[in-house]
Amino acid sequence: MNALIDRRLVLKTALLGGGALAFEISVPVAAAMAGSAVTMNAFIRINPDNSAVIGAHYPEIGQGARTMLPMLIAEEMDLAWAQVQVEPTLADEKAFGQQITGGSETTPTNWLPMRRVGAAAPHQLVMAAATLWGVDAASLTTADGFVGHKGSGRRIAYAGLAATAATLPAPQDKDIVLKPKAGFRIIGTSHTGVDTPAIIAGKPLFGIDTHLPNMVYAAIEMCPAFGGTIARAGLDGARAVPGVRHVMTLNTGVNPAGADDAVAIVADSWWTANKAREALRITWEDAAQKTHSTAGYATAAATMMAGKPAADLVRTGDAAAALAKAAKTIEATYHYPFLAHATLEPQNCTARFADGAIEIWAPTQWPEDGRELVGKALGLAPPAITIHLVRAGGGFGRRLQNDYMVQVAQIARAVPGVPVKLINSRSDDIRHDFYRPAGWHKLAAGIDADGKLLALTNHFVTFGKNGKTVRAAEFNKVEFPLPLLADVDVGQSMLTTNMPTGWLRAPTSNAMAFVFQGFLDEVATAGGRDLPTLMRELLGSARQLPEADGMPGFHTGRARGVVDKVCAMADWPATPKGKSRGFGFYFSHRGYFAEIVEISLTGGAVKVEKVFVAADIGSQIINPINARHQVEGAIIDGLGQALAGQAIELVDGAVTQANFDTYPLPRIETTPSIVLEFLVTDFPPTGLGEPSLPPVIPALANAIHAATGKRIRSLPISAEMWA
Repeated sequence: MNALIDRRLVLKTALLGGGALAFEISVPVAAAMAGSAVTMNAFIRINPDNSAVIGAHYPEIGQGARTMLPMLIAEEMDLAWAQVQVEPTLADEKAFGQQITGGSETTPTNWLPMRRVGAAAPHQLVMAAATLWGVDAASLTTADGFVGHKGSGRRIAYAGLAATAATLPAPQDKDIVLKPKAGFRIIGTSHTGVDTPAIIAGKPLFGIDTHLPNMVYAAIEMCPAFGGTIARAGLDGARAVPGVRHVMTLNTGVNPAGADDAVAIVADSWWTANKAREALRITWEDAAQKTHSTAGYATAAATMMAGKPAADLVRTGDAAAALAKAAKTIEATYHYPFLAHATLEPQNCTARFADGAIEIWAPTQWPEDGRELVGKALGLAPPAITIHLVRAGGGFGRRLQNDYMVQVAQIARAVPGVPVKLINSRSDDIRHDFYRPAGWHKLAAGIDADGKLLALTNHFVTFGKNGKTVRAAEFNKVEFPLPLLADVDVGQSMLTTNMPTGWLRAPTSNAMAFVFQGFLDEVATAGGRDLPTLMRELLGSARQLPEADGMPGFHTGRARGVVDKVCAMADWPATPKGKSRGFGFYFSHRGYFAEIVEISLTGGAVKVEKVFVAADIGSQIINPINARHQVEGAIIDGLGQALAGQAIELVDGAVTQANFDTYPLPRIETTPSIVLEFLVTDFPPTGLGEPSLPPVIPALANAIHAATGKRIRSLPISAEMWA
């Protein structure tokens, strides 16, 4: 029988902070034909061999979502993991709900909803078995893809029930029962990534691997100075290059810093397209843009910090009076540079435009944003835009910007019916990024005769205009320890920039942790104590602070827990002979992390020997092996930002770095031993892609101070700072 049934399963669940997530799954379900798979809902398909295909609806950038989310579904479905096949879904928020990979939000956003998706299917399968056998549904159990009857011992595979079950009404929210933690068999056990075998075998998975019949390739030439426009474009030379099919000008309109004029070349091979750029004769209108430089920014920032802030950010009590009365004041200025994302897979995208619609293969972190931008650029309604979620070779926030999707869409429209793959060269990728913005902080603190922190002030110089900061330059008004102090004065001044900025792994936190934990270490030293001791004094009794400034509430007890734990792990303050140690803490992306970095110093060179990590991300580690990978990767990333020499410099409005020789990444031989322990606390689980990164940078800087007596107040770190 071929009945077409329209079912709507509305899933609602309370999330952290008292919010709620609601989305609808509306799918046509084909009733059973012999030998065919049966679709249970938008995420689940049961095959005739009793295996199950589970859709992974989040972009995969190496954070493990393509494995973790199906684990949640399979757990509540009572499947064995060996029965599960995982397939990426299309980008479709109407069908699947939110599909954004960023902010370490995948876990907290999906922890309950995906389990409910999984639990809905066995509910229907049990009802189908109860009808088949004429028994009470309460007498039935599920395990390993089978429904069993307690009384008779009979069992039937899900595959034998799926066709009937799919025709039954979807369960009401009140009828969906989730497993207790004690019942988990998949959640909490380690599973390697579902893509790992294909990656090891070198099979095509990533965006750059996409290959379609009759595909052509594109490269683009962009103005070196951000925001420059095309005054004159001599394209004939490039058009004459053998193998070149098309040359066109572009303006995607997605650069928040201004215009983003470019010239695109389409050819039979990417090599031909990229080489043909040499034959272009473009005159850029970029005089205003060339006035920008990082050296100029530093000079202007120093001038600003010598005066008063342009605007207040946080003002409580009377910080000036408290500083005047303090037994001792501590002052310091901290700086961090612009940073690029430097994903190992450069930005790329493939598209085919035909018959008024476009199909896109995008290694993106935010497909729905890409759909919106492409729709605006091409004048297409959302249904005319199909987006395939292909694996990305690193994201770190870069692929939350979908400039490459708009570029390839405009190019594909110029060559209708032919698939086009756009690839950025490595130099393009580094020189045309959306950068982590630089910043400067002029800090002062006052302590009493006992070393207690009384007051703190900060003049923060960042980038923006008209009272609004550029993307990723925001200041968190509940930055630790501001809510715990009676007298605080934080102000802000802004510089203008032509550089496009964007979110980088642990955005804002990746900079603020260095500033505040480094400065607090200075305060602690001035007060005759170490940073963990100062932290404990500031945290006080265990309590939940209220949400503020759009940030989750800070729990002092959870923070104290990781501080105490990491100190116990490392036997702090003891230090092995010939080594030095530094401490750092940070709360970001709902995770509490305390870290101790152990270094050796030989011939003026720093070697990070070991990092101790104590983490609190709530009640459940979903996939322990991946959790460890995320923590270790973020720590290595943070150490690279601090020690490898990473900094983006702007001269005449253009980035001078072009490859890994001038923008180095950490090497395997510099990777330290990482000792990690998770605290299990009675809070919903949260994400891991980012929160271990911020504290490792100040912990390293504080370790260098312990070794040399010199303070590290600017990044990246170099031996000249303590020579």
